[in-house]
Amino acid sequence: MTVHIIKLCVGVAEMAQLAHWQEIRLKEHKRIFHITRMVPRRRSQVLDGGSIYWVMKGKITCRQQIIDIEEFTDEEGIRRCRLIFDQQLVPVRPSPRRAFQGWRYLEPDAAPPDLSRTELDKDIPDEMRADLVELGLM
Repeated sequence: MTVHIIKLCVGVAEMAQLAHWQEIRLKEHKRIFHITRMVPRRRSQVLDGGSIYWVMKGKITCRQQIIDIEEFTDEEGIRRCRLIFDQQLVPVRPSPRRAFQGWRYLEPDAAPPDLSRTELDKDIPDEMRADLVELGLM
């Protein structure tokens, strides 16, 4: 059974900013990843189609499929984990989320749905789209 991960995207206000940051990482490292201290114990479930859901400015705004999880030991001898992502950022229906530390598991039934093609075709800024969804107008 698939399980997702949810994580705060600290210092990033919108999906375009995350995409830009990830483009830089892709050029430097040939892949997109995030390093964390904790290794998911439910690794097989995460790798069974799981995604990382990014929280920006108090709302889940997008997701990326997790394609691999690598454990390693850093230069200081501390065990770490590298979550490796697919390059595609998928916008999701904005969903409020309170701040938390680290990452958490997110069960599939609690994950917000991807935005439909109709919702994406509208030339609306991300923040305004989130407000319209919250008001039930979109």
